[in-house]
Amino acid sequence: MSNKKEALYYNPLENNAVQCLLCPHNCVLEDGYKGVCQVRKNLGGKLYALSYGIVSAINIDPVEKKPLYHFNPGKHILSVGGFGCNMRCMYCQNHAISQVCDVDLPKDKTYTPESIIEIHQRTKNSCGIAFTYNEITVNYEFVLETAKLATQHQIPVVLVTNGFINKEPLLELLPYVSALNIDLKAFNDDFYRKYTGGSILPVLETILTAHAAKKHVEITFLAINGLNDRPAEFNLMVEWIKENLGAQVPLHISKYFPNYKLTNVATPESTLITLLGIATQKLNYIYLGNIDSSEHSKTRCTNCYSVLVERTGYEIRLVELNTMGECNNCKTHANFIFSELH
Repeated sequence: MSNKKEALYYNPLENNAVQCLLCPHNCVLEDGYKGVCQVRKNLGGKLYALSYGIVSAINIDPVEKKPLYHFNPGKHILSVGGFGCNMRCMYCQNHAISQVCDVDLPKDKTYTPESIIEIHQRTKNSCGIAFTYNEITVNYEFVLETAKLATQHQIPVVLVTNGFINKEPLLELLPYVSALNIDLKAFNDDFYRKYTGGSILPVLETILTAHAAKKHVEITFLAINGLNDRPAEFNLMVEWIKENLGAQVPLHISKYFPNYKLTNVATPESTLITLLGIATQKLNYIYLGNIDSSEHSKTRCTNCYSVLVERTGYEIRLVELNTMGECNNCKTHANFIFSELH
């Protein structure tokens, strides 16, 4: 199959230039030039998705690894990754696949939407298909077509994303999506611009749009030592989440380790505990990631405090949670999604 496909969401301009309208960069590209993502290119006055169907990895993961703790707990999910990203995070943990140029794309690792569906149908105990690993929205055409086909087969679709996408393409994609984990990298636009090459307002808009569309949303915040972990700033983030999404939205606070171009020392676990204490004042479900702590990965009932779900690594045990997403003891709902598996 061809590894390029004419892109959606762009406008032709004079002199064979085009403007990509997929993400808030809104790149204006002369003939032969690529966008920030490095996988969308102007060829002769048409914008092409160079990475269509090219997969960097396809694995069967625990759904908790996304991380999604309130979506089909204990199940697996078929995880599909591509190449490219529309951010330039200095601490990227997947820079080998996100920070690439088109010459790095392995043309022999190609899939069709139909082949992804076939793999899922052979996968046992899978609760859906997750687009993950790189920034999946830059592979928009492949994700959209696969998600549409998955919906026809009643297969849930998950997006793990930085949320940096324009509203119109997001709204076209969301009807075929069941759940999202969205990175909220800071609550500070200066941080976004300096350390990610993006900006915060489009990310907040994506979170609001997904929530308004009644999709299951979980948020991940990577606490980076000395950069985005100030308690006052984090408190503003938590307040925004509660006011706009409600106290039920799960928040994952993850420990940073030095990676890629950023050499700040790893975030102390004491910082995570401080942030956990702040979030606990306003949100019901907060989890600590990248640390060895089963206590801070448990889900408890907000009413009777019974343990609903225990997590030890990726070993999951439903304790007092029923398949209605309720506490067995007091019937309080805990914002869990259980999909019928196909």
